[in-house]
Amino acid sequence: MIHESAEYISEAAADSLNRLKELIADLSEDQLMGPYVPTVNPMRWEIGHASWFYSYWVLRHAMGRGPSRSDEDDLFNSVAIAHTKRWILPLPSVADTVAYCDRVHDDVREWLATSPDPEKMYYALWSVFHEDMHGEAFMYMRQSLGYPVPQISDTAVVEGGGALPGDVDIPGGEYMFGASKDDGFVFDNEKWGHVRRVEPFSIARAAVSQGEFAEFVDDGGYSRQELWSPTSWAWRLALDINRPLYWKRDGNTWLRRHFDQWVELAPHKAMIFLSAHEAEAYCRWADRRLPTELEWEVAATAEPDGNGGLSDVKRRYPWGDEPPTPARANVDSRALGCVDVGALPDGDSAFGCRQMIGNVWEWTASPLEPFPGFVPDMYDEYAAPWFHSHRALKGGAFTTRGRMIRNAWRNFYTANRRDILAGFRTCPLSK
Repeated sequence: MIHESAEYISEAAADSLNRLKELIADLSEDQLMGPYVPTVNPMRWEIGHASWFYSYWVLRHAMGRGPSRSDEDDLFNSVAIAHTKRWILPLPSVADTVAYCDRVHDDVREWLATSPDPEKMYYALWSVFHEDMHGEAFMYMRQSLGYPVPQISDTAVVEGGGALPGDVDIPGGEYMFGASKDDGFVFDNEKWGHVRRVEPFSIARAAVSQGEFAEFVDDGGYSRQELWSPTSWAWRLALDINRPLYWKRDGNTWLRRHFDQWVELAPHKAMIFLSAHEAEAYCRWADRRLPTELEWEVAATAEPDGNGGLSDVKRRYPWGDEPPTPARANVDSRALGCVDVGALPDGDSAFGCRQMIGNVWEWTASPLEPFPGFVPDMYDEYAAPWFHSHRALKGGAFTTRGRMIRNAWRNFYTANRRDILAGFRTCPLSK
């Protein structure tokens, strides 16, 4: 069951498609196809795929009508079309693809105007969030391909904030890990909540900054084998990795590529575009560790009970149950990049952890695993194929849509991905 109204979902769908259009508006036909890259899709294919998802699940499954175009499965079905083949498909022109997207969205919104059964509207909200995920992918794809900063609406500069050193102490106790049936829309890998015991721990108030990570790099962190696990060291050697992705030296200064521009490191802004391998090497260098997924979520959602333990309250967001605002979280691409790790104090958790929603996705030490009794939803390819092989990340990034992200959200990537919008925060080795 979902809590959102048909009108809300319709407006969200229109906004989501508009964002995708903004993200491709300045790009040429060649740029929209781009070179073959194993970690991205051609944008021209991907925008069609996002609307195909609405057509497949909302129009065809929920409404029971036929395809929006006769060849849509042959062109845009990601399950059936291998990644390597997406560059050689007989794709329609950009104009025809956008027309297809508009037509699908118009039909979905026309159906939503009839106030359909909430169980069927679940398909529509899933499709909005799926499209939002692809909008986020467009942002890191533009970064990967060195395209300019996108020109999108409703942007704003977040000034200052500085550093936020130190740890907070989190008491141990019983914790309901996962989603409740009262939470409204949730993904299958959040189902269902189950009691877990968490031992007392400490965790950093803020994510690791670019300046902090530069100290690790300058201290030979990439060349010191004792800081890396055997797997991560072999990965580093195989790819000849000796610095963070998108960094280069300019004399004694580190520069970082931000889309198509080289800029100096911003010492207090969150570290981003980092693999779990690199994050863990930094942790060993700093005599620290990554939090587990359970620890991260407790730090973001729980409240103290006043007696040295955890209360039964579980917050939807670090600050409470109200949706994200610009004063609380760097989301929706408003800042078009990371902000200082000490910015946005209104978004602190009950224990004083900052920016646990937005800015950068945060790696955890935990593999993505199914919760007890896991059953896949209608889109069974979403999480189930990636259990045990992918790592859990939490919290969202500056690109993540505020309507989508929650404390319980479980993102997942393989530990070697360093092109994604990921950073990390750390825990001391002992409390």
